[in-house]
Amino acid sequence: MTVRWWRVLCVGLLVFGGLQTNSLRAQDATSGMPYGSISTSLPQNGDPSGLRQRLSDRGFTYTLIYTNDVLSNLSGGTRRGTIDQGKLEGQFTFDLEKLAGWKDFTLYANGFQTHNTGRIRRDYVGGMNTIAAIEAAPSTRLSELWVERKFLSGAATVRVGQLVADNEFFFSDLSNMFLQTDWPTITAVNLPGGAPAYPLSTPGARVKFDVGQEASFLLAVFNGDPAGPCAGDPDTCNRYGLNFRLRDPAFVIGEAQFRTNQGKADTGLARTLKLGGWTHLGQFADQRFANDGTLLANPAGSGVPALHRGDYGFYGIIDQQLYRPRGGAADSGISVYGLASMTPSDRNLVDVQLNGGIVFTGFILHRPQDRFGASVVYSRFSSRVRAADQDQINFSGVPGTPRDYETNLELSYVAQIVPGWTLQPDFQYIFHPSGFAGRDAKVLGIRSMVSF
Repeated sequence: MTVRWWRVLCVGLLVFGGLQTNSLRAQDATSGMPYGSISTSLPQNGDPSGLRQRLSDRGFTYTLIYTNDVLSNLSGGTRRGTIDQGKLEGQFTFDLEKLAGWKDFTLYANGFQTHNTGRIRRDYVGGMNTIAAIEAAPSTRLSELWVERKFLSGAATVRVGQLVADNEFFFSDLSNMFLQTDWPTITAVNLPGGAPAYPLSTPGARVKFDVGQEASFLLAVFNGDPAGPCAGDPDTCNRYGLNFRLRDPAFVIGEAQFRTNQGKADTGLARTLKLGGWTHLGQFADQRFANDGTLLANPAGSGVPALHRGDYGFYGIIDQQLYRPRGGAADSGISVYGLASMTPSDRNLVDVQLNGGIVFTGFILHRPQDRFGASVVYSRFSSRVRAADQDQINFSGVPGTPRDYETNLELSYVAQIVPGWTLQPDFQYIFHPSGFAGRDAKVLGIRSMVSF
């Protein structure tokens, strides 16, 4: 399927249906359409036949989103050039009480089609941090398929099925406006298949407890390798999301969330704090030493890495509002966020990740929904990796420099054209792609996102 064919399809969808993000959106119970949909700008809310309303009344709601990026690597990296990439996603929710009389049960499914003329991070910049989070191998893919049940009057939920971790764990809500916001590099490059995160999913179970509006506690266990043994990119080894792997060592993640001043009636500054940790029960190769105690770079040694049982990491995230206009929501005004994470150096490529950013919302006269800001992602190669690189230089006699870090700086502006349609000019500067100095890259582009 060509890019041109999908552009034509998306125009058709704007007329008859719609488009959505990678997280489950709230639905308007009176119309069955998601909040913030472009349908509010279409005749008869984009539902002239009333079909969407009738389906909603019977317990079936859907939402769609089309995201398109045009991105150019202006200099540096591995080569200059421009790519076009897109993702069309459909999300489908079934209220099983309305459909089958099963009180407190929900069935959910989503899938997407991705297309591109190249991958900006992999093919042009040659880095490891995300540049545009929809980047993936061209495919039509099942993502999530799960059943959820509510307990304790909705204060607790249990979800079982094919899941992803990045919809609920290990992210800052404020950071979502940026193209580079994604499942963190520290887990994406360290864990088998990158762990269950876009574009991959895997069987698992998640439990969540809400303590009023102020706190939530989440725990999930997943099959630990969504792709399986793979010589190329993991998403090419589970191209359609249908592998349903069950026998790999488990990946477990837990998170505690604490919130203050989140309501629109609140006058204090909003804050969200998240503390989490994860563990993987598989085996992980040492980054410097062989199984016979020699250095991996030593040609006289076995060259086979020593193995470590399991892997783990910890993280903390804060979203903090600095200025709240009178009557403003928790995400209005000026807000900053930060993320910090660490893993053991001996078995991981990256052992420290730091993210941060600032977001301004509602500062343009007569454009209260527009946002702009800056964000930074810093990923440090582990001390064991840096030492191994120096070992290789010493044994080979070939001059070089050990890999040190990769840092992405992003400047972005999100302009709402109409509710449900945004355009987002974006600039990114990538320092030390994949840890190599002298290859700094500049990426300029624009994103269009339309939801229905």
